[in-house]
Amino acid sequence: MTRTTTRLTGLTAALLTGALVLTGCADDTDAAGHGSMMNGSSSSAGPSAAQGEFNDADVAFAREMIGHHRQAIAMAELAEGRTAEPRVLDLAARIRAAQGPEIETMSGWLQEWGADGSHMDDGMGGMGHGEGGMMSPDDMHALMSAAGPEFDRLFLSGMIVHHQGAVEMAAELSANGRNAEALALAGSIRDSQNAEIAEMEQLLTELGG
Repeated sequence: MTRTTTRLTGLTAALLTGALVLTGCADDTDAAGHGSMMNGSSSSAGPSAAQGEFNDADVAFAREMIGHHRQAIAMAELAEGRTAEPRVLDLAARIRAAQGPEIETMSGWLQEWGADGSHMDDGMGGMGHGEGGMMSPDDMHALMSAAGPEFDRLFLSGMIVHHQGAVEMAAELSANGRNAEALALAGSIRDSQNAEIAEMEQLLTELGG
């Protein structure tokens, strides 16, 4: 064997050895990476993943409550210019302020869950008139046409029934839902709207409704 051949043979062996070492490192890296992803999946199945769990009841609640809130806001927006009663105006403003952000929150959930409410073009969230205390078109027309004490009476009586429907929807989710954030919002809606129901009933009585 010549010296040149010997050098080539040694170089080839070195290259092969290096390739094997690199392959082994790559395999180890892949294995380590795979193990890291598996650990990440395992850890993500902990509290954060549990908070993100949802079921059909959560989706239905978000869709329907969005439509429900939209109508409540539409009702509240009618107060300006139709009544001079400060307590009714204040209540209407609070309803808009509370329910607008809740609509955004629930819309975000639906997007995250792959169940966005793009089909809800009528703003009803798939709910029929009368369901969940929803106002009918005739009811809304009467409210739009009213002014002064008559508006106050129709607004308060209609919003009481509307709120009662929301409380029932929240109670249903509390019994059947899974998502932690949705359950927390349902509890908040139940408490706040029960308080507003009591407030509106008292106000309606004081205004002679």
